[in-house]
Amino acid sequence: MASFPDFVNENEIAKSWFVGELLTPSAPFDQKSGRETWTVSFAPDGSYFAWSQGHRIVRLIPWSQCLNNFTLDGNVINNVGDRRLSTQNSDGQQKNIPREHTIDCGDVVWGLAFGSSVPEKQSRCANIEWHRFKFGQDQLLLATGLNNGRIKIWDVYTGKLLLNLMDHTEVVRDLTFAPDGSLILVSASRDKTLRVWDLKDDGNMIKVLRGHQSWVYCSAFSPDSSVLCSVGASKAVFLWDMDTYTMIRKLEGHHNDVVSCEFSPDGALLATASYDTRVLVWDPCTGSVLFEFGHLFPPPTLIFAGGENDRWVRSVSFCHDGQSIASIADDRLIRFWNIEQKSPQAIAPLSNGLCCAFSIDGSVLAAGTRDGSVYFWATPRIISSLQHLCRMAIRRVMSTDEVKKLPVPDRVVDFLSYRIM
Repeated sequence: MASFPDFVNENEIAKSWFVGELLTPSAPFDQKSGRETWTVSFAPDGSYFAWSQGHRIVRLIPWSQCLNNFTLDGNVINNVGDRRLSTQNSDGQQKNIPREHTIDCGDVVWGLAFGSSVPEKQSRCANIEWHRFKFGQDQLLLATGLNNGRIKIWDVYTGKLLLNLMDHTEVVRDLTFAPDGSLILVSASRDKTLRVWDLKDDGNMIKVLRGHQSWVYCSAFSPDSSVLCSVGASKAVFLWDMDTYTMIRKLEGHHNDVVSCEFSPDGALLATASYDTRVLVWDPCTGSVLFEFGHLFPPPTLIFAGGENDRWVRSVSFCHDGQSIASIADDRLIRFWNIEQKSPQAIAPLSNGLCCAFSIDGSVLAAGTRDGSVYFWATPRIISSLQHLCRMAIRRVMSTDEVKKLPVPDRVVDFLSYRIM
């Protein structure tokens, strides 16, 4: 068994540039469970980076502070440019310059997510004239999902605990905010449910989404916040309509637990990672598989893929260029994929990797490990073609079904549908 197909020479694959690390402090109980970094996340405006460094601690660090200590292509990054930062905290007061915070969440942290608010997005709860928190202004929050089933909401700028959401009966494995600024939060849990919360309505729970027959590992919103993908044990990949809170379809194709998912920036593609050694890229509108990125060759049989195979894919992340995908597997490698190629564009070494996420500008990949630390690599540079940029612009506003109705040649339809590159 090999990590690459026969036509690929591993020595000829580019090596990604290592740019920096954030190490967790050592302690007498370091080897005990609970030290893992299960989640890493970047704030939507690029101002903060957060990770669960184990033993119930979450670190919040201004991203510009990290960049000042990193190197990219051999050069120290000192000038990160002006970044738009929110202007108020949860009390409606002027905030200070972004500062580092260490947050004790009280229990092991499994999931975390940033959420930002915009004034024009109001609460979905009708006839509510009074709220505890003033989330009508530009706001940045951090949600943490805990081992005891609770969700805690924090003010990023002050480190202050704002809300304590309690309804799950098992581990809250993952959290995701709607990207439209509505502060709608979805939590995925081992209790086999997803729960939808409205933080602009003081954290009231809107809906419970049921359908998974086992643990739910991860969930992700489409860029327009209209569709939610959830994945979990028993090969499950579900798509939900977030206007009606009903299931759209169940995607069939994986042969083992599915543990990670993310939409492309234009919403036309959906990447899922599974213990079956593969990353599949779907058309979420039709449910068809467009691309398959394997991590074990020759491809394992269904029985082998469905069990312990030493190539479990732990995490997948879509870059903001709409072309690059990163994956982490148990073979101690990070792979950088280009959707136009069948083999990795670049690789990087990583032992005991668990999660990954691209920075907002797509220049850096952050990866968390079992020892509570985070490592950063430079993303391989891709100059997007004008055709790809036009395709992304069109797909942001048109579904696959709408594209098929355009009065254009079939080859153009296939290109816009990502069936040809």
